Amino acid sequence: MKELFDKLSYKCSEITTKKYSTSFSLGIKTLDPSLQQDIYNIYGFVRFADEIVDSFHKYDKSKLLCKFRTDTKEAIAEKISLNPILNSFQFTFHKYNIDMQLVDKFLDSMFMDLDSIEYDPEKYKLYIYGSAEVVGLMCLKVFVEGKNNLYESLKPHAMKLGSAFQKVNFLRDINSDLIDLGRVYFPNINIKNFSSQDKRLIEKEIVIEFNDALEGVKKLPLKSRAGVYLAFLYYFKLFNKIRATSTKEIFNKRIRINNFYKIYLMFLAIIKNKFNLL
Repeated sequence: MKELFDKLSYKCSEITTKKYSTSFSLGIKTLDPSLQQDIYNIYGFVRFADEIVDSFHKYDKSKLLCKFRTDTKEAIAEKISLNPILNSFQFTFHKYNIDMQLVDKFLDSMFMDLDSIEYDPEKYKLYIYGSAEVVGLMCLKVFVEGKNNLYESLKPHAMKLGSAFQKVNFLRDINSDLIDLGRVYFPNINIKNFSSQDKRLIEKEIVIEFNDALEGVKKLPLKSRAGVYLAFLYYFKLFNKIRATSTKEIFNKRIRINNFYKIYLMFLAIIKNKFNLL
């Protein structure tokens, strides 16, 4: 029965999300139940691609990523895949008429991670667009339930939110990216002499993007607003902890938000959304 295979596929995407990200899982749980599975389907897809470039060090990453790209295109074209993650993703792709260009740009950014690139401002912007902003846009299609006019009006805000999240990730993971993966994303910075001024300039960019993004979050439909607002709160709290941490310390420890505080933020997001207090 095809329906049984589809249910298994959706469950694989859900399990993948829950195994890899407590924070993202809480955010999805805060969405209306009608939206949750499609966001699991998107997360599973991007997580698998990310794992290829970040984790499979003993294998030919380029070959694996090329195959993943081919399999993704075939899944979308044929509307089925024996890879459960791709099978569930193609369902959401067609359900919300997601632009293939978003998928291509995301995978392009994953290929950028295979090489030790020295990022200039143009490549930095391109990478953030592909690795984060387009993922936000895929999710936005679900959040607005395919309403194109609303999607277009919220698109710039969703891109700013994705960009802010990614830059916070870059700051949080600055040491592991450098030591474990040999990556330095920030342009025009000597990472060996990363200064407080360098950090403040990056933080200034992020503050502007968070402020812009919040205006978009406020305009989301009620079904999706609490979940996206929770993600905003979580990342903004993480960002504030990073801002309060010296440049020396962020190279020596990974800044985190504990799970109890994440649950507090979840209830805060639900209450603020319910009473329209954003």
